[in-house]
Amino acid sequence: MFSCASLLLALSMCWSYVAAHTVITYPGWRGDNLNTNGTNPDGSVPTGSLGMNWNPQTGGYDFPYGMQWMYPCGGLPMSTNRTKWPVTGGALAFQPGWFNGHKTAFIYINIGLGTEPLNYSHPMVPVFQIVGPTNLMYPGTFCLPQIPLPANITYNIGDNATIQLVEAAVHGAALYSCVDITFADPADVAPVNSSNCFNSTGGSEGGPMGMNYVFTARGLTSSASPLMFSWAVIATFAAMAIFASI
Repeated sequence: MFSCASLLLALSMCWSYVAAHTVITYPGWRGDNLNTNGTNPDGSVPTGSLGMNWNPQTGGYDFPYGMQWMYPCGGLPMSTNRTKWPVTGGALAFQPGWFNGHKTAFIYINIGLGTEPLNYSHPMVPVFQIVGPTNLMYPGTFCLPQIPLPANITYNIGDNATIQLVEAAVHGAALYSCVDITFADPADVAPVNSSNCFNSTGGSEGGPMGMNYVFTARGLTSSASPLMFSWAVIATFAAMAIFASI
């Protein structure tokens, strides 16, 4: 039996993510710009919340609303508490569904080299599509257990870098999250296991989570006769697509 206090606490924790989007759960996160994003408890945006303001009630800063849409790392500065990450490549886990409309999204994982990189144009994996359980908000976790490092670049133990996670949602918004790392010997990094790197399967985990490959093709031909679509047919397909996404 849940007490009234515990139920209210659980509800408040869930509500704190209503305005949230992407959360990096492993190996770390540059900072949480979601729970303190300047919105009111009902989700409305008060005057003055588009800038960083000191909140005397919490003793901390309220970050601007919509900050996670800001390149390159959701508006957050470099972290002073870096995470050790294997110099041979390692794991990355995240939760992409803390907002309505994120059943599918394109995921980009890039790396910027140096203590405070300005260039994040080094892809670590090809872009892929995440597939969640619902278009409503969900807490599902997705993990890549071994992300390689881009080729033809020298990486040394002790070097600093930043991993950038970009989630391109179906409505076109790009969400930016980062984790600041220091390359380390794999023996000096805590091992990845089922508690910090897993793909949600359902139930309380918020899954099932899946992925689709994204590819391009040129010169595709067919022996069939070209189809001439009328506006009525196009409108029908558009309506079907909208209905399927609801």
